[in-house]
Amino acid sequence: MQKHLTLILLFVVGITISCQTQEKIFTLQDYYSHDSALAKAVDEVYNDLSEQQRVAQMIVTSLGKLGKPYEQVEPLIKEQKVGGIIFLSGDPEQFKKDIASIQEMSMGFPLLMSMDAEPSLFNRRMPGTPEMKPTAELKTSDEIRAAVSAIDKTLQHVGFAHNYAPVIDVSPNNEAIGNRTLGSDSLTIVPLAISFIEETQKDQIIATAKHFPGHGRVSGDTHKKLVYIDGELTEVSLYKPIIEAGVLSIMVGHIAVENNPKYSTNGMPSTLSPIIVTSLLRKEMSFNGLIITDAMNMGAVQAIPNSTLLAAKAGCDIILMPPNESEALESIISEMDKDEAFKQQIEASVKRVIRAKICLGMEFKHS
Repeated sequence: MQKHLTLILLFVVGITISCQTQEKIFTLQDYYSHDSALAKAVDEVYNDLSEQQRVAQMIVTSLGKLGKPYEQVEPLIKEQKVGGIIFLSGDPEQFKKDIASIQEMSMGFPLLMSMDAEPSLFNRRMPGTPEMKPTAELKTSDEIRAAVSAIDKTLQHVGFAHNYAPVIDVSPNNEAIGNRTLGSDSLTIVPLAISFIEETQKDQIIATAKHFPGHGRVSGDTHKKLVYIDGELTEVSLYKPIIEAGVLSIMVGHIAVENNPKYSTNGMPSTLSPIIVTSLLRKEMSFNGLIITDAMNMGAVQAIPNSTLLAAKAGCDIILMPPNESEALESIISEMDKDEAFKQQIEASVKRVIRAKICLGMEFKHS
């Protein structure tokens, strides 16, 4: 009798431990950990998703005054063709209502809500929010942390969990960047960027360093046309300490590299270059977080055929604002059927996105 009771007790304890392991709550601080329970949770979600649902994790559409209309985005949500949404401009309270409605509509298939909440853009993107100094005028770590704290309170209230900031391009004078950067001196940019990233991710919001490999010392605006780094990649060194500090995502800019034998992009934007995305950022710089494209509807890239597929093949995990989300999905899935190595690469990208969502507390409903 005693033996049977002992076995029953051990069985019950085992179930309890198992349940506690499965229900473990993860945070963004766990993302880079070697936690076997987190890896198991990611695998379980991945294995439960269809092929379309998996690839959809990589696609982020737009919504808001400068994005696509709600009527156009709603079918993408219902058909589970996107894994996230960037809100571009509008009223924060309306955004809050939209996000609540969308998350309810996509119940069991959580969407990652994002925004360009840079200090320089914040009040313009969401009128009625606290007015900020331009990013370039925030000169100390304390000023950065105070600004980020104020931004994060609004993002949390509205329902955003991914901020496409900070800008670490080394120039306040670039046509596209202006006062959005943290400055013109790499020695001061890095510690300020790390403060920005640490404060953001402490608040359970993913931070994004941008625009890799460096937009500060180029001429022109990638919103309008392809721009070039001529020769040495002078801004890449800023990313190493930022990666070591734990930044969770990096945005690659639509910037070509020429007159550089090792890192030439052969006339293509860095977003579509395996040399920049995979060889340099992923492998040489040992970045294991999320690699995001800049918006794929920008002038520097939108005229290039199959740009979404090329960005995925280059190694990007998240494709931001492809002109046609359904075509983006189909092109990636079709290529996966033909190329086993590419299929494995997409699996790794999808699992990175799922891992981030689990660390944000998002729940996937099992089918």
